[in-house]
Amino acid sequence: MERRELGRSGLTVSAIGLGCMGMSQSYGPPDDEESIRTIHRALDLGVTFIDTADAYGKGANERLVGRAIRERRGEVVLASKFGLVPAPGGGPATNVDARPERVRSCCVASLERLGVDTIDLYYLHRIDPNVPVEDTVGAMAELVREGKVRYLGLSEAGPQSLRRAQRVHPIAALQSEYSLWTRDPERAVLPACRELGIGFVPFSPLGRGFLTGTVTDTGTLADNDVRRKLPRFEPENFRKNQTLTDRLGAMARAKNCSPAQLALAWLLAKGSDIVPIPGTKRRTYLEENIAAADLTIDDVLALDDTFPPGVAAGTRYPEESMRLLETEQTR
Repeated sequence: MERRELGRSGLTVSAIGLGCMGMSQSYGPPDDEESIRTIHRALDLGVTFIDTADAYGKGANERLVGRAIRERRGEVVLASKFGLVPAPGGGPATNVDARPERVRSCCVASLERLGVDTIDLYYLHRIDPNVPVEDTVGAMAELVREGKVRYLGLSEAGPQSLRRAQRVHPIAALQSEYSLWTRDPERAVLPACRELGIGFVPFSPLGRGFLTGTVTDTGTLADNDVRRKLPRFEPENFRKNQTLTDRLGAMARAKNCSPAQLALAWLLAKGSDIVPIPGTKRRTYLEENIAAADLTIDDVLALDDTFPPGVAAGTRYPEESMRLLETEQTR
């Protein structure tokens, strides 16, 4: 698989990574054995970039990833995150705690769960509105000096926070939602990343499965599926958004590929500094995702026109979670 450098950091990863959150939470019951087989298959196919976080499954996902890579650590660029406080009921998180005194203990706990000595890329999961980002990143930089972490990243940070963090320690990557139905980063965040030499890692590049065309009735989702709590999946918004999957499906058929492959190819064509991390816990979807289609400039422009910014009905998260997303802002 093609390799890409995250910005100007020197950290090189596979052009498509694997997001592991759904293996432990949010999308129906876990299947640990199939998830481990999926991670192994990803490595077999040249996917080197594996993404987890301490909040996913309240630590369960890090333990799962640790089990999966135990004998193959040398093949993996391992990313994890800290700072987000999981919601008690399992819905979208609404709180973050990034106080400097928490940074070390979070990292040490993640290292133990993962069973590794070093995390390759360590993200702050959300900017804490109550803590200067310089203070948090300064504490994260200590982890780099101690060898516990190799590179630093931020998630859902806006341009101002990126610039402030970069003055304290080089930031290798920003992880934020970006897809055909979430194009907000194009306004100010992506330009700031390119100005600063920061790579961009889109999560939910397939719109939490919506852009694949496989979610046709929210009533079939598991009771604990997080999408039941997301505005874009509410009945009225869902019906409006189905027109997007219809359009994408028609364009994919014309290219003789799947909607998922077309959506990922669009992201890859947006810049060599972009590395999407579609999530799945099944080998079948993994194999489909990494075989992204080849697009021409005309294809990209056609997708741009068909899915303009703001086209999706509904916000990404409920209101109380949206306030943590600096990428929705232009500052």
